[in-house]
Amino acid sequence: MPGTSFKVGDRITLKKPHPCGGRDWEVYRIGADIGMKCLQCSRRMMLTRRDAERKKISIINSVEVSDRSDSG
Repeated sequence: MPGTSFKVGDRITLKKPHPCGGRDWEVYRIGADIGMKCLQCSRRMMLTRRDAERKKISIINSVEVSDRSDSG
C-alpha cells in the first residue's frame, strides 16, 4: 500500500454514523490499524487502513485544526 493520508490529530468524517449519532472522529494512533476516537462520545475504535480509506468522506488535517483553534 502506498502509505496513508492520515496523521495523528486529523479529524475524519465517516460515511455511516456511530450509534451515538456522531460522524466525526479524531485519529489518535497510526500503525497497522488506524485508531480513532469519536468526537461526540469519546468511544475509541480501530479500523484497518483500507477500511478507513474506504469509509471516510472528508478529512481535516491536524495543521488546519490547530490553525482554527489559534484564530478563534
